[in-house]
Amino acid sequence: MKRLLFVVTAVVFISGQSLAQVINSNHGKRFEQLERMLRDPSVYRTASGAPGHEYWQQKADYVIEAELDDTNQRLTGSEKITYYNNSPDPLEYLWISLDENVRQPDNPVYKWEESAIRNRMSYDQIKALNGHDNDWGFHITEVKDAKGGNMTYTINETMMRIDLPSPLKAGDKMTFGIKWWYNTTPRDESGARGGYEYFPEDGNYMYTITGWYPRMAVYSDFQGWNNKQFTGRGEFALTFGDFDVKMTVPNDHVVGSTGVLQNPNTVLTAEQRKRWEQAKKSEVEPVEIVTLAEAKAAEKGKPTGKKTWNFKAENVRDFAWTSSRKFVWDAMAVTIEGRSDKPMAMSYYAKEAYGIYAPYSTKAVAHTLKTYSKYTIPYPYPVAISVEASNGMEYPMICFNYGRTLPDGTYPESTKWGAIGVIIHEVGHNFFPMIVNSDERQWTWMDEGLNTFMQYLTEQEFDENYPSRRGPAHKIAPYMGLPKDQLEPIMTNSENIIGFGNNAYAKAATGLNILRETIMGRELFDFAFKEYAQRWAFKHPTPDDLFRTLEDASAVDLDWFIRGWYFTIDNTDIAIDDVQWYKLDTKNPAVEYPRMKAEAAEADYDIRKDKNKEEGMIYYAEKDKGLQDFYYSYDEFKVTEEAKNAYQRFSASLSDQERAMLGSNKNFYQIDFSNQGGLVMPIIIEWTYADGTTEIERIPAYIWRKNEDKVTKAFMKDKEVVQIRIDPKRETADTNEDNNYFPRVNKPSRFEMFRGGGAGARGQATGSNPMQKANGGN
Repeated sequence: MKRLLFVVTAVVFISGQSLAQVINSNHGKRFEQLERMLRDPSVYRTASGAPGHEYWQQKADYVIEAELDDTNQRLTGSEKITYYNNSPDPLEYLWISLDENVRQPDNPVYKWEESAIRNRMSYDQIKALNGHDNDWGFHITEVKDAKGGNMTYTINETMMRIDLPSPLKAGDKMTFGIKWWYNTTPRDESGARGGYEYFPEDGNYMYTITGWYPRMAVYSDFQGWNNKQFTGRGEFALTFGDFDVKMTVPNDHVVGSTGVLQNPNTVLTAEQRKRWEQAKKSEVEPVEIVTLAEAKAAEKGKPTGKKTWNFKAENVRDFAWTSSRKFVWDAMAVTIEGRSDKPMAMSYYAKEAYGIYAPYSTKAVAHTLKTYSKYTIPYPYPVAISVEASNGMEYPMICFNYGRTLPDGTYPESTKWGAIGVIIHEVGHNFFPMIVNSDERQWTWMDEGLNTFMQYLTEQEFDENYPSRRGPAHKIAPYMGLPKDQLEPIMTNSENIIGFGNNAYAKAATGLNILRETIMGRELFDFAFKEYAQRWAFKHPTPDDLFRTLEDASAVDLDWFIRGWYFTIDNTDIAIDDVQWYKLDTKNPAVEYPRMKAEAAEADYDIRKDKNKEEGMIYYAEKDKGLQDFYYSYDEFKVTEEAKNAYQRFSASLSDQERAMLGSNKNFYQIDFSNQGGLVMPIIIEWTYADGTTEIERIPAYIWRKNEDKVTKAFMKDKEVVQIRIDPKRETADTNEDNNYFPRVNKPSRFEMFRGGGAGARGQATGSNPMQKANGGN
């Protein structure tokens, strides 16, 4: 059968901006495999991203007794640590984390950061130029072995090395004790994660006790001892273990803690114990175990003695607690799919937060446990606690959050959403890193980024209109479009990150969201993400384990995305440079000749013809018939019988499919794309047709594999296109949407007209508070 070579005619050609010349090769390494950048697989960690058949990790059990001095805001403690060496290595010494020492006056962290003199500075800003002279940090008074003998130790800033008289052999364990005390720090002054808050209106304190005991550093297969100093930014690398903790506090305090209360009969009233039993059966509304009325009465009183609260926790990496006479305490049970029992969601808060925390906090805790459990593993611990403490920080089973009402009990809507968001985030940290125990000191993004991603899913399942700050791709685009000297790759050590929140939280979370919604799809991503959580629950994963698991469980090659999003500072900026519109030459003279005649007339057009006609000009050849030869009236585009017959012969030689194609009146579009940001991404095209309908077409990122800088793609469409847009749903974090359109779209900018008059007072509140107005306020 005779083959047809179709001829296409260019109808319109529009040239966009010229492409910048590419200095380097346009076939780079963006699609090369990652293996050479990752650690080699071993018997401890497999090439699939799972723990190996000889995976091991250490364990540390703690028995702690502590007393809180509410008069001097001092904590005194003693502990016995039993350390299990499950590694194959003999250990000549142990490393202990003393994170509270970051607050010591001589800690060099105060000199790490740049400082400058400004035109206007507060007293606190001026004082901070030279650090501080407060007596903060651990005072270690005793380190003894199991027999009571003194042990040799050396303190280097926030790390303490205990030298062993003989190596701790593989498979052995040892017990030793430490005694210490320290002055708790005011959170608003020290920037500490824990400490106290003073309420001058009633003279009471609220304590959040964190990083409060000497605790074992991590010894792992991939880095040995993690004895990297704590500077206040990169958080914690900790060892799992069991805790038995007794904390003595004023007898009018209420204590919330990691773990399960062991002695409710001695620290709770009979009525409070009755309410606790009611709360264990309530899954709809929280039950107040300590009521608002009781909290208000307690904050007006004074203690008459002390009480010791005893909590136990199993298989946790850390332990934190809170204590105050100001607390309301409420709780409710939560049904978790995959668990036969029901963990308790609980909240502790003072009257200052009652208007937000009473209706929202515990329900947000419960919603978080259910949502995270759906996407990862069933929440394994017995409780999850939210404490309103004017900051945000997380620990196993307990976290500290913010969100207080104004004195009149009202609040701006942004305060409510902010409080719910931070509760979801901090409770969510129970999964990352409290259960999936990544190394925060080295890789902030591995817990903050994954947790922020899960926070976004949880917020969006909380309310359809939840105003999430992080998650959608377009919200990270302004950050990724910053000058390169203001950016660092996600795979940067925590201490060296520029733009900490945008980098370790937002960009890392957004990358997972793009994988889920755009590159892998929800089904494949959700399975792979859950597989990662299940593989590494109660273990110590690294970034390599995450990356390998996502690929292993999905059969999607993600190396190009992981390389670009996590290891570089490239940004997404895919541009439409050129568009050409083509139609098939049908060879039918009845169709083509009129078109060709119109095009020839348009090409030959000259304004003089219109002017001459207006003036009534009679041309010389028109007046002198002798000048009018054959060509004077000849029409080269006339459809003759000869032309018709030729077409009939041509048409008869075609197959049915070829003949149908010629008569289809298809539209063909050839588009030149350029990768101006460096980050390769799928090309998502929205076609808008002349009849007003739209269509979205997705081109995989692999189209860039042979030329990472520019590609050309042709498309065949049934209908005429009037507009082309790439990334119409803003899925890829494109930093320059102006070049996403053809034809280009001009968007108006806005400016304001104002009525003349005096300016408002400096510092005047401008936040919207419709609740206050509705209640009769100004």
